[in-house]
Amino acid sequence: MRVLEPDGTLREPHSSVVTIGVYDGVHLGHQRTLGRVVDEARAGGLRSVVATFDRHPAEVVRPDMAPLLLCNLEQRLERLAEEGIDEVAVVPFDSNRAQESAQEFIEEVLVGHLGAARIIVGEDFRFGRDREGDVDLLRREGERLGFSVEGVSLGEAGDDPISSTRIRRLLSEGDVASAAVLLGRLHEVAGEVRHGDGRGGPELGFPTANVHVPTTMAIPKVGIYAGFYADPDVGRYPAAISVGRRPTFYESADPLIEAHLIGAELDLYGHEARISFLAHLRDEARFDSVEALIEQMSADVERSAQLCALAEPAT
Repeated sequence: MRVLEPDGTLREPHSSVVTIGVYDGVHLGHQRTLGRVVDEARAGGLRSVVATFDRHPAEVVRPDMAPLLLCNLEQRLERLAEEGIDEVAVVPFDSNRAQESAQEFIEEVLVGHLGAARIIVGEDFRFGRDREGDVDLLRREGERLGFSVEGVSLGEAGDDPISSTRIRRLLSEGDVASAAVLLGRLHEVAGEVRHGDGRGGPELGFPTANVHVPTTMAIPKVGIYAGFYADPDVGRYPAAISVGRRPTFYESADPLIEAHLIGAELDLYGHEARISFLAHLRDEARFDSVEALIEQMSADVERSAQLCALAEPAT
């Protein structure tokens, strides 16, 4: 997959099937839209192109209400590549872009830069200044500028639509298994392994990788999870994961993600890690003694190893 420069070479007119959106999470609903883009492009001998943004527009338009992100830009690009997209244009979103009309965006980016012959978006997609752009406006502009338009339903799971908002809610409840169903894969966070307080190995017997995840990212609620640790230098390992405030030792603290790699003890400081969440094991608890905590951690590690072994063939 090729990532286009914002001011790079323009595509030939009517040479692309284009979709536009944040595509946060690239969940199953997004995948339906992306699949239509890829299929239509291949059928017509065109390029499949995604126009996305370098940040969530809400970070600029209403920063106090900006949602936590399901994936960072690097992860998003990886997911788009997995869906078979040919090219991605990462559009810088700033205050000037926020004031741009939907028609201006269509003319400058979708038609002028990306050469749209066909535009495919979610049927409820909105864009442009004051969210004025929708599928109906795209169709009207398509008649004027010479492209066709398709609105795609993102689908439902159970009785509710598949959406990034729904996945964030599930994560906030600790229901990582249901979130994984809607994502089509385990929820994953990325961050640097940093030094912690040093208790995990010497005091408790369970060394952990302390993964610093930006506060803009969606993490599961405080609790203990089974999942996986991965980084390009050491590979992938089953893990017992704590998203917690460590109440046995501290009165209060910001949530910290700690992963105990099962079957390995490695020097991981400075590594760029990915943590994926398979199952919620229990809520975080305060223990009356270090011995009681160690006993529970042993049980958590054993249960994590069992669950990861069962899930490994499918992940």
